[in-house]
Amino acid sequence: MAASFAPMPAEASSITDDAVLDGRLRLRQPRGGHRVGHDAILLAAATGARAGEHAVDLGAGVGAAGLALAARIPGVTVTLVEVDATLAALANENAERNGLAGRARALALDVAAPARTFAAAGLASGSAHRVLMNPPFNDPVRHRVSSDPRRRAAHAAASAGLGVWVACARRLLQPNGTLTLIWRADGLAEVLAGLAGFGGVGVLPVHPRPDADAIRILVRAEKGSRAPLRLFPGLVLNDAAGEPSAQAEAVLRQGAALPLARG
Repeated sequence: MAASFAPMPAEASSITDDAVLDGRLRLRQPRGGHRVGHDAILLAAATGARAGEHAVDLGAGVGAAGLALAARIPGVTVTLVEVDATLAALANENAERNGLAGRARALALDVAAPARTFAAAGLASGSAHRVLMNPPFNDPVRHRVSSDPRRRAAHAAASAGLGVWVACARRLLQPNGTLTLIWRADGLAEVLAGLAGFGGVGVLPVHPRPDADAIRILVRAEKGSRAPLRLFPGLVLNDAAGEPSAQAEAVLRQGAALPLARG
């Protein structure tokens, strides 16, 4: 069933114009609710693609991850899938204003919709080389969730929800296509257990500081592969003094790819 959202209240309906990737992308997004952060840019940086390929960004919001991928790799086409029609409209606007309308489009679709609904919108099964996604990963039973419906939808879902997202990605991907996702670090076992039909899994932990446990994991998997799991060196966002690390600056400001995207 498609999610429904009440109209944004007047005090939260204003739109901000924000720069990401050191100004390489300008994104219009609602002032209230879920806001674009590091996760979307990290997800794009962990996604490998080549010119001529088609990538699908599931749960795209206003398009940050998918548009960052399109900006990094000329010739890639991206379909942005977002259940909230208001955010999908902003994603289309963001594609146009960043000069990417010819290679990126947004569709208001529920990830849980049947294959025929996706096909009717132009997303046939097996039509994607790459799928990237940032599913809601906070279990409302275990984590405190926001009272804002859009923020809650972006961040919180029952753990069984991951299976729905993976199934959608698996259906959209062609054989040997790759799925890239970002998840909370303490849910690694949950992710690995949920990747039925995938192999060649690569995991890249994300640490806030050198001495801190990982807070996120970036995971790449290949449809139909039997290759073993590979654990990549972690990305450390800030050094011991609290300053952004050189690698984080390269990814978050300069648009560099993470090693996970290359192998």
